[in-house]
This record gives sequence, C-alpha cells and structure tokens, in this order.
Amino acid sequence: MNTTHFGYETVDEHLKSQRVRGVFNSVASRYDLMNDLMSAGMHRLWKSYAVTVARLQPGQQVLDIAGGTGDLAQAFAKKVGTTGRVVHTDINEAMLRQGRQRLSDEGVLLPTALCDAEALPFGSDTFDLVSVAFGLRNMTHKEHALAEMNRVLRPGGRLLVLEFSKVAAPLQKPYDWYSFKVLPALGKLVAGDAESYRYLAESIRMHPDQTTLKHMMKAAGFGHVDVHNLSAGVVALHVGVKC
Repeated sequence: MNTTHFGYETVDEHLKSQRVRGVFNSVASRYDLMNDLMSAGMHRLWKSYAVTVARLQPGQQVLDIAGGTGDLAQAFAKKVGTTGRVVHTDINEAMLRQGRQRLSDEGVLLPTALCDAEALPFGSDTFDLVSVAFGLRNMTHKEHALAEMNRVLRPGGRLLVLEFSKVAAPLQKPYDWYSFKVLPALGKLVAGDAESYRYLAESIRMHPDQTTLKHMMKAAGFGHVDVHNLSAGVVALHVGVKC
C-alpha cells in the first residue's frame, strides 16, 4: 500500500483525494468569508500581486487550476479581454459550483472544467499561463501535477504557484499559535468546522518549503524559477518559465 500525508496523518494515497474533497465540501459555502477572516484580507493582496506578476496581454490563454470561487480567474479574464480565454477548473465540484455561480452573478462567463491537476484534459502547448493558488499542497503527487502544468504550457509560458510556505524564523512561534489555536476556533465559529481548518494548518507544515518547491519545479521541466516571498514567507509566489 502506498501512503501519503493528510495533514499530519498518514493515509492510503488513494484516500487522500476523498479526504481533501470532504474538507472543501464542508467549507465551500463559507470559503471566501473564511479567507478574509483568517488572513485579515491579505489573501486579496497576495492574489493581486500574482495578477500583476502574470503580466497578461489581451488574447492570451490562461488555465486556472484549483480555481475555487473564481477570484483569480475573474481578474485574469479582465487582462486577456474578449479575444483571450481563461479556463476555470477545480477538482472539487462544490467549490467549482460556488465559483461558477459567483462569476455568473457578476456577469462573467468563463469555460469551467471539473478536473484533476495530475491528469489535465488539455492538449500540450496550449496555454500562455497556468496558475494554481492555494491548491498545490492538497495534491497527492505534486511532481505529477507540476509536470502536467508544464506539458500544457506553450514554450516560454509561465506557471504561477501561489501557496502558503515557510514563514521567517522570528515569526514561527506566533504563527504556530495562530494556526493551531485561532484558525480551528474561527473555523468552528464561522463555518461550523474546526477540523478542516486544523487540516489547513497541518497541510501548510507538510508542504515543501520555498527552496524545495523551486527544485521540484525545475525537475518538472521549468528552466527558470523565481521565488517571491510575501508577508515574511507566510505565502510564496513561485514563477516558473517553460523551456
């Protein structure tokens, strides 16, 4: 039996996707509100920075993986205009449905797809930009997902990975206190689910740090990878360029 981690728990790797699906099914309806509360609105600034770094042009093709409630997809759509295309995807049906409804309510109609990042249903050399925000850490075989993202990018295309990362050492203790004490309590109060937010804190600690993820992206075929630390390393934006 092949095993992997689900937070700090060791599970059969075939069960991880089911467990992750359960987490997001539970929190989907309160996802945006919880993001605002637990990051004090900072997630909006982190995503805005990613959009700026993307440097999208009208007419370009974008794939948003683990796009959830669609905030990044909407921002990208404004940049590529009517001549471009943004494909909004997620592996979780509840999250994708929330995103599709939110986008529709705001008059934004984008192609959406329920798909697994480890086996993307798109042709090779298709997109100018691939993005994944706060989703890579939930994937069972990150190396497979990164290779798939590389495959669907055109030569010279870029991958943006926005993800929680390794915080600066002086902030480690207060960050741990906030993550393991405040977040679960906030999750219980607002979303009625403490365990999902305890998993969130654990999954961040199990995710590769900035340097390790950079090496993983290079191993997946990205010739150049830049790392942008945000909020003292609470979050990092990795930008990889396909050879």
